[in-house]
Amino acid sequence: MSGWLNGPVLNVLQKGLEASSMRQQVLSNNIANIDTPSFKRSDVDFQTVLGTVLGEKSGALSLKLTAQKHLPGLADVGGSAIVTDQSTSLRNDGNNVDVDKEMTNVAENGLYYNSLTSAISSQLGLLRMVLK
Repeated sequence: MSGWLNGPVLNVLQKGLEASSMRQQVLSNNIANIDTPSFKRSDVDFQTVLGTVLGEKSGALSLKLTAQKHLPGLADVGGSAIVTDQSTSLRNDGNNVDVDKEMTNVAENGLYYNSLTSAISSQLGLLRMVLK
């Protein structure tokens, strides 16, 4: 019975929840350091996380070429899933955290998390229906 709970769909949904949780921690760290001089905001590179979950060795998703006229994609190679934005500076003290953008990202991440929990709930509902 535990094999039913280790299906590929539930595993990917679980990893999505873990990635969403990691992003929430990174975003809350950005907000907590809004007044810290020289602090640079960070975010989670979802493509790297998803590639790692799906088993790609480099962490980047590869493109499938099904015809000769398809253009090959450029894959960002390796690295951590957490990316720091060093290129911008919003204030004279070197900090680049914009509270409005961070709160928008928190709301977006919350919607993503809620959709994943809803998908997990429906998957478990299907298993419950099969068991009855």
